[in-house]
Amino acid sequence: MNPLDYWNSIATTKTFTTDFKLEIFRARVSRDAQILDVGCGYGRVMAKLWADGYRHLTGIDPADNLIRRGQALFPHLHLVHQNNPDVLNVPDRSVDAVLLCGVLTCVVQNDAQQRLINEVYRVLKPGGGVYCSDFLLNDDVRNLERYRRFAERHGTFGIFELPEGALLRHHAEHHIRRLFADFLPDCYETVIFPTMNGHTSRGFHLMAFKPGSDAKTDTVG
Repeated sequence: MNPLDYWNSIATTKTFTTDFKLEIFRARVSRDAQILDVGCGYGRVMAKLWADGYRHLTGIDPADNLIRRGQALFPHLHLVHQNNPDVLNVPDRSVDAVLLCGVLTCVVQNDAQQRLINEVYRVLKPGGGVYCSDFLLNDDVRNLERYRRFAERHGTFGIFELPEGALLRHHAEHHIRRLFADFLPDCYETVIFPTMNGHTSRGFHLMAFKPGSDAKTDTVG
């Protein structure tokens, strides 16, 4: 199954569960900031920010059924369907903050993840921040079995398939640090997330900033 076909097929039935730490974001991003939610799904994180007084919010997602669900649930939010997830249809250095909540788990290959992070870097203003929450590798029997089972097929330990057709990934922490190596690290916390299928998983919250000079850096979190 094409990944987008899966997300469109479950658009009205699944509740996304990666947590959003509003207190982390609020302490670092002002309410007049221009915020872009990449892979916004049906807009659940944007709705939390709107309720907290943020108004300059745009969400983009390649699954048009998720966007339709969000437009029905939250008609006051600006949710946009974007066909090509590899290139953000956003000008260079135009936003103050980017959200990536449960997105990397859906973009499983290293090169695709790095292209996405490079796009985030491009659209952020110098000094702008990225907030990312996602899933980490687990060490329980159920997860280890499926990591091993699908590693040969997909080339990476941590990628796995769900019976209903989703292709997902849990991440090593060193891989996350490498993805965000061009950003200045600010906050990193590990947590336990509920999953959309009723299990739990290790996860993380990360906040990092584009250097104010708009130059790449060798800093690694």
